[in-house]
Amino acid sequence: MRLISETWLSTQPHRRYNPLAREWVLVSPHRTQRPWQGQLEAVSEERLPAYDPDCYLCPGNVRARGHRNPPYSGTFVFDNDFPTMSPQTPPGRADRSGLLVAETEPGLCRVVCFHPRHDLTLARMETEGIRQVVDTWVEQYVELGSLPFIRHVQIFENRGEMMGCSNPHPHCQIWANGSIPDRVAAETAAQADHLAQRGVTLLQEYLAVEEEAGERIVFSNDHFVVLVPFWAVWPFETMILPRRHVTALDELTGAERTSFAEALHRITVRYDNLFQISFPYSMGIHQRPTDGEPHPEWDLHVHFYPPLLRSARIRKFLVGYEMLAWPQRDITAEAAAERLRALSERHWAD
Repeated sequence: MRLISETWLSTQPHRRYNPLAREWVLVSPHRTQRPWQGQLEAVSEERLPAYDPDCYLCPGNVRARGHRNPPYSGTFVFDNDFPTMSPQTPPGRADRSGLLVAETEPGLCRVVCFHPRHDLTLARMETEGIRQVVDTWVEQYVELGSLPFIRHVQIFENRGEMMGCSNPHPHCQIWANGSIPDRVAAETAAQADHLAQRGVTLLQEYLAVEEEAGERIVFSNDHFVVLVPFWAVWPFETMILPRRHVTALDELTGAERTSFAEALHRITVRYDNLFQISFPYSMGIHQRPTDGEPHPEWDLHVHFYPPLLRSARIRKFLVGYEMLAWPQRDITAEAAAERLRALSERHWAD
């Protein structure tokens, strides 16, 4: 297997191809030397209480629409009080000359509280507690995916105010769609074509290449590998990949669920340690669509998209050229992986 080892990858402007999304990213490593005179983010790390009487996600509290949370001790799942989609949405389509096209989109939206304590995050939780979260994700994926009108289940977490999170209580969201979203449809097509052409799934072959190269791997355990993808767009973007071919969460063994929980804990601790803050990110689980097809081309994987660039006060934005042409990054994937690898797995606040 021939590995890419050209020295210009760390010094010269170049573009890298993302075979999963079938997109390019422009990499400009020389720009890391430029001075920063742009926006500086405010950094306020207030210590949160273990229980907040005004938090609508804490146990026993009343939510915005009058529902009272039970005194839960583990995970807690409820239908979002302000959902983006509804299962009662009637069928409808408008089409004018194939240019003005709209369709109704039925779906379900749920919230998953990770833990009753208001002051925790995945980085501050024990692996055993995160394993409960993983088990809940599996249950929700199976339950929602079995509904006849649901074709895709998206589990995601927006961590931090910078990512639009309106409540610091540890939680994520699940949006289950009546159709397959564009990003997932693109990944489905890319993986299906790769399997048909090469007889192996795209991400399993990609993982083999990355493990041989080694330079973009942050860490691994018995069942999962965490790496900075070769085509990363966000400064410290990472992916979590299973070592064996697994199409979705429901195929994980008990040992794999525990390893997955461990991987989530270890990468989020490293993120917090990077700038010694509660690190913001968007995290999403991509897995087999629930449209009734087997999808042997799919490999379960997790995307972490963190926005911070050089410090807790400098953020990357997708603007200008990136909105009109290609995404662009300054820190190479290799440099990002090296920094993440060097970090302790003991949380900086402990």
